[in-house]
Amino acid sequence: MLATFAPIVLIAAAAAGVAYALLYPLLSGEKRAQERRMALAPVMRANERSARVAAVGQPRSKRDQVAQSLKELEQREKARGKLTLEDKILQSGLKIDRKKFYVFSAISGAGLAVLATYVINHPFAAVPGLVVGGFGLPNWYLGFRKTRRVKAFLNEFPNALDVITRGLKSGLPLNDCVRIIASEAAEPVKSEFRSMMDAQAVGLSLGEAIEDLYRRIPVPEANYFGIIITIQQKSGGNLAESLANMAKVVRERRKLKGKVQSLSAEAKSSAGIIACMPVAVAGIVYVSTPAYIERLWQTQAGQFTLVGCAVWMLMGVLVMRKMINFDV
Repeated sequence: MLATFAPIVLIAAAAAGVAYALLYPLLSGEKRAQERRMALAPVMRANERSARVAAVGQPRSKRDQVAQSLKELEQREKARGKLTLEDKILQSGLKIDRKKFYVFSAISGAGLAVLATYVINHPFAAVPGLVVGGFGLPNWYLGFRKTRRVKAFLNEFPNALDVITRGLKSGLPLNDCVRIIASEAAEPVKSEFRSMMDAQAVGLSLGEAIEDLYRRIPVPEANYFGIIITIQQKSGGNLAESLANMAKVVRERRKLKGKVQSLSAEAKSSAGIIACMPVAVAGIVYVSTPAYIERLWQTQAGQFTLVGCAVWMLMGVLVMRKMINFDV
């Protein structure tokens, strides 16, 4: 029974992974957002031309300088484009390069292929094992490490902002405040601020070093921090007050995320129960009357039925997951 049923499960997992990769842009709304941006592009260009015409002959005020700084930052973010493998490895916090990642992926794929072939005792089982082990597991591990690292950063980042605020109010320079965090804060904030100090040591300004923080920690909070420092260096202003307000906003966002998670806990439990119910019912039926359900994996029609049910169940779970996950 295991030798017949396991290949079907592996094939269904591989097919579901392909379906998820193809359907994710539609489920996440990225395609619709891109269409909206393309539709609004002519209007935005017309507004920019009107603003430039109206600003001819007028001195640049502080608000104009801030708007220009924001525009430059937005253009720099668009120029970054799609994430490369090096960016994903950097965001995960691993100290490896592309070659080592490929070696680990090959070892993982070969190991899972050999294990699937040994357990199922069928050579065709090596193909899904190779796909899952060579492509699925390494990328999943990078995403898992990135999520855990970002969560740890957001938990410690408001405290770092408070340290900078108190240091600025007491008269310390910004570089000294950053140096304190680089030596005394918790990880990964400590290592990220140490990277800023190292970047300054090789000739970069503090603003440029902070802007690179968003590449390693791709969260809005890191981007806002870089924007605040850049605008303050170009236009001036009360940096301590701005960072204090930002620390308050970061803490409020974290509270709101916790509230959203608590409110969506019931929906997540319902989704888990709905997803586990077919498997549980099939197991109960097999224990009570095995001959009644064995036709699902002993006949070709039953095998196709199982594969189709697995794929559609996975798509339903992904849709429910998208409905109950909110970006704050």
